[in-house]
Amino acid sequence: MKKASDKTKAKVKALLAKMTVEEKMAQLGSTFAGPLMDEGKFAPVKAKAVLKNGMGHISAPALVDKLQPREVAILVNDIQKYLVGKTRLGIPAIIHEECLNGFRARGSTIFPQNIGLASTWEPDLINSITKVIRRQMRATGIQQGLAPVLDITRDPRWGRCEETFGEDPHLAARMAVAYVRGLQGNNIKQGVVATTKHFAGHGLPEGGLNCAPSHIPPRLFREVYLYPFEKAVKEAGVLSVMNAYHEIDGVPCGASKELLTGILRDEWGFDSVVVSDYFSIAQLMTTHHIADNLSEAAALALEAGLDVELPFTNAYGKPLLEAVKKGRVKMSTLDLSVSRVLTMKFSLGLFDNPYVNPEAVEKVIDTASDRELSLEAARKSIILLKNEKNLLPLNKNIKTIAVIGPNADSQRNLLGDYTYASHSAFELKVDEKTGETHLVKKDINVDKVISPKIISILQGIKAAVGKKTKVVYAKGCEVNSPSKAGFASAIKAAKAADVAVVVVGDKSGLLPDNTSGEMRDRDMLGLPGVQEELVRAVYETGKPVVLVLANGRAYTLKWLAEKIPAIVNAWEPGEEGGRAVADVLFGNYNPGGKLPNSFPLNEGQIPTYHAHKPSGRKGSPWTDYVDGSAKALYPFGYGLSYTTFEFSNLKIEKIKIPRNGTLKVTVDVKNTGKREGDEVVQLYINDILATVTRPVKELKAFERVHLKPGEQKTVVLEVKAAELAFYNMKMQRRVEPGDFKVMVGRSSEDILLEGKFTVV
Repeated sequence: MKKASDKTKAKVKALLAKMTVEEKMAQLGSTFAGPLMDEGKFAPVKAKAVLKNGMGHISAPALVDKLQPREVAILVNDIQKYLVGKTRLGIPAIIHEECLNGFRARGSTIFPQNIGLASTWEPDLINSITKVIRRQMRATGIQQGLAPVLDITRDPRWGRCEETFGEDPHLAARMAVAYVRGLQGNNIKQGVVATTKHFAGHGLPEGGLNCAPSHIPPRLFREVYLYPFEKAVKEAGVLSVMNAYHEIDGVPCGASKELLTGILRDEWGFDSVVVSDYFSIAQLMTTHHIADNLSEAAALALEAGLDVELPFTNAYGKPLLEAVKKGRVKMSTLDLSVSRVLTMKFSLGLFDNPYVNPEAVEKVIDTASDRELSLEAARKSIILLKNEKNLLPLNKNIKTIAVIGPNADSQRNLLGDYTYASHSAFELKVDEKTGETHLVKKDINVDKVISPKIISILQGIKAAVGKKTKVVYAKGCEVNSPSKAGFASAIKAAKAADVAVVVVGDKSGLLPDNTSGEMRDRDMLGLPGVQEELVRAVYETGKPVVLVLANGRAYTLKWLAEKIPAIVNAWEPGEEGGRAVADVLFGNYNPGGKLPNSFPLNEGQIPTYHAHKPSGRKGSPWTDYVDGSAKALYPFGYGLSYTTFEFSNLKIEKIKIPRNGTLKVTVDVKNTGKREGDEVVQLYINDILATVTRPVKELKAFERVHLKPGEQKTVVLEVKAAELAFYNMKMQRRVEPGDFKVMVGRSSEDILLEGKFTVV
């Protein structure tokens, strides 16, 4: 991580010396853009009361009043002009927005949700995507993005699984580094500050419930759940970290000095800004009950190392001032956090020029090349789960196709929860006395704020088939309704067709009618509502069925996996999802995505993941469970293709390597089928004998390779010996000498080649 220059340090010190206590605290606070506006425009009269001492952050300006990106840029400029020209010290604000799978702004490019991006197993692609996000955000005056989400998820009941890179720390770390580097760029003055979240362990909540306690022992916490964050800090130089809502062993993450200072700063060397997840400081009082009032909550958070309160100033306003005046918070502690914020502002170049050119915005938002990149990502994210008797790809000139299901003709349901379409459907109401927040649904037509360029899967199919092919559509049911009123029309459509494509899955978002996303956790993991019954009814017509999942989480698909001949997993594929799914269905694109998480057979198996310990997944000498298997329905790394691949000639360059050396493995991969396609070569390691128990296999390297029919390539996979380190009995991170097994295959359960090496 690049440290601040002496020149910047001097500027920060000089500015800090001029500041009153109130002006210092203002730099640790934030405000939504809404309170600064009147009738859709910046209102200086309103701003005077809110911005009189300056402001650290402006929160989510692209989400207010249905603004177009050009209007967002004008608003941001007006806010910065006021801060620079109308406040005593003239300090600009950092403007932040969400950018999980695209800049959360009206009309911006929407890429596949993160779980889909992880399914590409292609970090370079993620890097290209975040470069686009960087360009679009910077053009509108946004300097910080609240992404990526690096939570490791092994419980698909949790609604936010879709926001993550899956169950594996190595895969998540590679994606994290690529994401951060692409978003921040080589020069942060032209880049966007990335914010890794949620620090840490948020992805394993009790009962799968969002914000519930996470029961993670220290060794597992460091080796798995902290690992992607550590890589983002040390390898990618991420400039911001966001705390998680939950608690670990009685200590909320937002008040954990061990986590936010001890591990993050003292051990890893992080020297930048920690921001609060929205409202999390007040939650120390309202949810966790470790603070009696907001002043105590502010003191606990600031002393732990939490620098900035988002999304608006609450605890870090008058309550923090009270804590400072009473001596509960030292002035040196306050100054340290203010210095970090000012350093970031100088690094971003805000004091030189905080403005953008609004007239140039529309030229860089959702360009043709951006859409092509979104299409490429959507295609590469799609996973073929089943293809019995090679039902897929379908013939484009088939006589009649029935397209059925609640997600078949939906634009909205191809999008993840942190997109403009999802978040424009509600607003936040806050009780400033208690700090409690409530979501209030807006009375708007969400479809009208979705880009008209987005096409549904039905539209994609219609555009892909031959001119004489008849496409019959029937919705069948809603995503999460008990009504079966539409079943009759769906059955009629299926009976009249040669094949039925049934598109089912989730509606992602934060509101009660959503089935996936933040705060949308589930205790049962079958298809929502009556969707499975719809699929059964279509199947019973006797016509071939292709099941397309437009989903945000892993489902339990036991009956469907047994009966339905072809299953395509599309996740939430973004604005080009309709085209991408059609390309896969009709063979214009050969699917090559691989699962970044395991699909459980039943909910009772949870957690189901590949890197379990040797004693895991063994219930008794007779069977796993009395009533079934412990094996996943579809394991981590799994995904089929329309062609076949042969792995051969595994070579380990050096059988013995030192603890500071590198393992180099080569393997030949050949396309033995008749179509060009992609395969992901996956390398797993097992530490055969160690002083503490080690997983049966750990992903340590991978490479996605494209091959034409008959083509062969030699894939080189490297693993630094340092990546074999773990925390020993004394909780010291060490690489232990000994023998290791190498396993190379096309999934965690489909190991094709094995070898051994020794660390000496």
